[in-house]
Amino acid sequence: MGKFIKVRLSLLMFLEFFVWGSWYTTVAVYMSQHGMENLTHWPFTGNAIAAIVAPFIVGMVADRYFNSERILGFLHLLGGVILFMTPSFYQTPWLFISALVLYNICFMPTMSLANSLSFHNINDQEKEFPVIRTFGTVGWIVAGLTISFVLGNFISSDLQPEQTAIPVYMAAGFSVLLGLYCFTLPKTPPQAKGEKSTWQEVVGVEALRKLWSQPFAVFLISSILISIPLAAYYNFTQVYLVNTGFKNIAATQTIGQMSEFVFMLLMPLFFVRLGVKRMLAVGMLAWAIRYFLFSAGAVDSVTWMIITGIALHGICYDFFFVTGQIYVDKKADKKIKGQAQGLIVLATYGVGMLIGAQVAGFIFNLYIGDSAQMSLENWKAFWRIPALFALGVMAFFMIFFNDRKVEKKITTT
Repeated sequence: MGKFIKVRLSLLMFLEFFVWGSWYTTVAVYMSQHGMENLTHWPFTGNAIAAIVAPFIVGMVADRYFNSERILGFLHLLGGVILFMTPSFYQTPWLFISALVLYNICFMPTMSLANSLSFHNINDQEKEFPVIRTFGTVGWIVAGLTISFVLGNFISSDLQPEQTAIPVYMAAGFSVLLGLYCFTLPKTPPQAKGEKSTWQEVVGVEALRKLWSQPFAVFLISSILISIPLAAYYNFTQVYLVNTGFKNIAATQTIGQMSEFVFMLLMPLFFVRLGVKRMLAVGMLAWAIRYFLFSAGAVDSVTWMIITGIALHGICYDFFFVTGQIYVDKKADKKIKGQAQGLIVLATYGVGMLIGAQVAGFIFNLYIGDSAQMSLENWKAFWRIPALFALGVMAFFMIFFNDRKVEKKITTT
């Protein structure tokens, strides 16, 4: 029975990230194809807003009143309906963007709900959950490959699948399928039923008070700041690939997730050799190198530079974000571990990405003007900005961060 539960939870993670990857890596290309090239940062802004709203939905509602599998099913079904409607609004940009914001508000709470449901239904979270979560990465990869190499067979025009609404419809269909599947998952009652909660606890203010120290403050500030250039990658890499002549946009971007998968397996080895501070710093340095490669490879569309930049995603994400999650787990006591993790998600995918999406959109529009696409010279200048910003964040972190207690705790476990 235990193995079967893990298979079912792995399928949950696969579908969760398959749905997300189906539209997230293609929507900017679709919008650019339909005259919304100056507005592509808004869906990613909506995603960040939803990440800020999500803790309230989970902490104030889901954790107290509903079984996790039921609210998961409801949110995915509602999200699927919204996604089905979204492409019909392409001639009215504000409606199109509003629909995506509403969808994100439905989707983002399901991320933590899927995690908590999985934790509740397995016995050894530290050993079993990483394997289950890995299937989420596989789902994202399969979504990209499906868009680039399968959906094209259903298009009669010369357009690439990413330029059409088909990926959005695919995400909508699988969202409905996932919603129905969630109702078959093990019954997982609300974990805080009957307990009172304040908004300060939900957004992690209580955790912040208990964790507050100079090293943690530096880490939190660095996490928010490094998430600003992260928004530029998620938003504009897909548009950049189109302009530099790549054809299979979604499939090309899955190279980053393949890299993430490999480096996730190698992380224990690096931990022993590098420790927390250097792991986090290497992650930030990788962001800078990635953007410098994008900048250097822009004018002549140097394929190996662009592919290498995408492949660095494993180091960028695993070394900073996963290491950061481990750091916070070791820093927090048992009573506030959940709040502390929620605080980091709120800071990075919420505040950091919200600022980043708007800043990246401003810079993009500053260079693009009213033209249909950026020149490759402009792309060279565009990517240099987040590269230099990431370097600055890394320098700030290296100078001011020092947490010997946590370093010792990690190296001795």
